[in-house]
Amino acid sequence: MASQGILMLFFSFLCCHGLKSTEVPGDQFGKGVIHIGDIELREVSTFTRIWSPGLLPAGGATFYSPSSLPSGFFPLGSHAQPHNPNPLPRRALIARDTSHSSSPSLAAPAGFTLLFSTNSSPSAHFWLPLPPPGYTPVGHLITASPQKPLLSSIRCVRDDLLDPCQAGGGPIWSTTSSGHQFTVHLPDSLGTFLARAAPGGGGALPLACFKTNALTLAAMMPNLTQITAMIQTHAPWFHFHPDEPYLPSSVSWFFNNGALLYTNATPNSPVRIDPAGDILPQGGANDGAYWLDLPVDPSSQQFVKAGNLSSAKAYIHVKPVTSIASTDIVFWLFYPFNGAAKAKVEFVNIGLGRLGEHVGDWEHVTQRFSNFDGELKQMYFSQHSSGSWVDAADLEYDAGGSRPAAYATLHGHAFYPKAGLVLKGEVEKGIGLMDLTAKGGPAMDAADGADVVSAEYLGVEEPPWLQYMREWGPKLTYDEAKELERAMRFLPGKLKQALRNLVNKLPPELLGEEGPTGPKEKASWNGDEA
Repeated sequence: MASQGILMLFFSFLCCHGLKSTEVPGDQFGKGVIHIGDIELREVSTFTRIWSPGLLPAGGATFYSPSSLPSGFFPLGSHAQPHNPNPLPRRALIARDTSHSSSPSLAAPAGFTLLFSTNSSPSAHFWLPLPPPGYTPVGHLITASPQKPLLSSIRCVRDDLLDPCQAGGGPIWSTTSSGHQFTVHLPDSLGTFLARAAPGGGGALPLACFKTNALTLAAMMPNLTQITAMIQTHAPWFHFHPDEPYLPSSVSWFFNNGALLYTNATPNSPVRIDPAGDILPQGGANDGAYWLDLPVDPSSQQFVKAGNLSSAKAYIHVKPVTSIASTDIVFWLFYPFNGAAKAKVEFVNIGLGRLGEHVGDWEHVTQRFSNFDGELKQMYFSQHSSGSWVDAADLEYDAGGSRPAAYATLHGHAFYPKAGLVLKGEVEKGIGLMDLTAKGGPAMDAADGADVVSAEYLGVEEPPWLQYMREWGPKLTYDEAKELERAMRFLPGKLKQALRNLVNKLPPELLGEEGPTGPKEKASWNGDEA
């Protein structure tokens, strides 16, 4: 308890004095260098532009080669940057072998195979490095010349230092020639692109990432005091719609105010949940055997549905990214209730009855920090079953310039970087579900009372409620068709059919009648954001 008190005093010091994470003592995090075995990795942000496919179309990309490398460092591949939203190059990793052994960690390729040449003027040529036995290339090359690159222009990595991993997202550029589709991908692993020429584009793209373990993660990622400094400096301000009736609360407030645990074995005998959630079943899978619900008393139900902003806190999950270059800090908010969906049908805004209502709602944003300089690079805004990444330079900040805004939608609580209306549906026809955010409503400082509930690489003790893998609300039973007909009874016939078509095409999670599972059951908990 004494050490915990000292830690809290240090957190208060960080808050009051505004220290950056790189000013707090730690291991490799924020020091500009990461060591994987005998490989020394650095980020490079200086590039030579090699080629771009004409003007800057939204779907294009510009290709670069790292330049001005320190002595002894080599590229691991060329870099590419999609034109949307920003065509400027970002970062790529360069490497140096410090082993001086007979089995070096890095090796020059034995040669190159030409993957594809463009028909443009000037032309570009994409090359696959051919590694020596026991090594793997983690990036490909682009040149402006048809001549094979020099062997010294890239390094391959020894196989025992790599693990297979998944490449998220689709290609950043593609073209078709002689029945073969040529695609270029930019995984968030090393900042190097991978190219492929295959009939129909081929299957899954093979990708190798640097192997990590508990020791390397603890060394390259922020420690607990650095995490606190990052939260105090960069945690978002959450902004809720002025008309939002369903605000977040803390989990303990939800439990203290009558939340009930139900089980299939005794569905008519629910039990009150203690503030810490100790009675909740731990681990396992969402087998439908348990669920949570509001208090039975109607007046208590309405009280709990409204939430309690003064008790609300951000629950923090710190996790590694597939790329060793980054750390993700995830800010989770809990809402006791998710309100009904609203739709826009041309010039008419319409509530959809009870469609979209459910008990228990977990929403999040994710901030991605560089392990090299400790700076905020991007922020992810979760939006129902998907979301979007926004570069740090494009975020909306408070007056101090380091705290980004996150706007929660009315009733549905999806997050967006700017206030306004986003339609989910047939946008070109002006028909869709309304994700509506606005300024002027209640706001929440995510740094105030932020609770780090999980950082596995640091051994943070997780609260019992986080191990509850079942649903945080019951399955609501109502007639979806009747709710829809009742909601649109005053619409003209043409607009009624348009709304029916919209609802029929929407994924079930947008009109969910079931309480969601908790944070640990989300696909992004142990992986990168989609």
